[in-house]
Amino acid sequence: MKILMLSWEYPPKVIGGLARAVADLSQALVEEGHEVSVVTGDWPESQPTEYVNGVRVYRVNQFFPKPMGFLDEVHFMNYHLIQKGAELLSRVTFDVIHAHDWLVAPSAKVLKHAFEKPLVSTIHATEWGRNNGLHNDMQRHISDLEWWLTYESYRVICCSEYMREELRRIFQVPEDKLTVIPNGVRAGDFKDVHDDLDTWRNNWARPEEEIVLYVGRHVYEKGIDLLLSAAPKVLANRPQAKFIIAGKGPLHDELKQKAWSMGLGEKAHFPGFVDDRTRNSLYRLADVAVFPSRYEPFGIVALEAMAGQAPVIVSDVGGFGETVQHGQNGMTFYAGNVNSLADNIIHLLNDKTLARSLNERASRDLKEKYDWRRIARQTVESYKQTTLKPHVHKEFYERYQLTGDFSEKEGRVRESSNHGRR
Repeated sequence: MKILMLSWEYPPKVIGGLARAVADLSQALVEEGHEVSVVTGDWPESQPTEYVNGVRVYRVNQFFPKPMGFLDEVHFMNYHLIQKGAELLSRVTFDVIHAHDWLVAPSAKVLKHAFEKPLVSTIHATEWGRNNGLHNDMQRHISDLEWWLTYESYRVICCSEYMREELRRIFQVPEDKLTVIPNGVRAGDFKDVHDDLDTWRNNWARPEEEIVLYVGRHVYEKGIDLLLSAAPKVLANRPQAKFIIAGKGPLHDELKQKAWSMGLGEKAHFPGFVDDRTRNSLYRLADVAVFPSRYEPFGIVALEAMAGQAPVIVSDVGGFGETVQHGQNGMTFYAGNVNSLADNIIHLLNDKTLARSLNERASRDLKEKYDWRRIARQTVESYKQTTLKPHVHKEFYERYQLTGDFSEKEGRVRESSNHGRR
């Protein structure tokens, strides 16, 4: 098949987990014999057109009038995505358009209709889920864009059963329009570590210290504040523990201040963004990797930590509950419960035999369940389901053309996956 993907981020532009997921899926599809072209935003020092692991990557320039805000920047970017997408669709017979998240919804919708191509979308997370509801106009607008993309799509892919239920509950996406396909991990990517790890480790912790590691964005839904709140109890029981909180985000400085005000001092280290080799090396050295999320549609970070050979502890929320089985391939704690988190960390630091057994089971699970080529084959099957002849759901569009109001969505007919096909 010939597949056109739309994504606002693609390595080396990595804001969250979406970029890595799109890159790994694209590469796996190429390895399965398909042709994949990705249209995405530009990035300093990246070429406008390049081949990355067999994937054709087109990075559109983002020179436009200075946007008034983030949403304006997103919409300006979509103009460029449409321009490049139209150029490609005019000379290549693509079988399907695959859009990733709301940030490319406008371009996906335009290209679908202009070139009469089936549209598949992957919803990686929802604004409602990230914020436990919608509390301001921007959040409501983003949520509307998410719904719009699911409506326009012939098939909607999500990464977990948890997300399937979320999409049904929030957007009333018909059941027969949804497909659950997990994310995966390339375990080989995590073998690249620094030479002489024992010596390199001295840059991060003293020989007697035990590393409790977090890697990821510094945002509220990731629950890093809960990990800091658990630190005093952990240190009271394991004074040799040291917390390394890697990554960046809007709460980075606030979290550093919280650690300082708690008196954690040198026991909490915030190195900021770390490159892939440093991340891999930290996973290899970690006595435990902790991901205390309040919201997690899938939790690919847990798989990455497993691939890096770190024993994992995660909250029992969202997709984590489907990837991590307590006491088998990792440990889970009651989401939001600081005592439960601290107790799990203490237990795993005390029981090195358990930590090794968790790693062994996790390694098997990565090979059997989360191999990207297996996931690519499932994705192609979902593409093939879009070949049914589409039809126009005229009633909604006639109303929308008259009112221009997407509040109509609450009253739309939703019984069939044909809705939104054109």
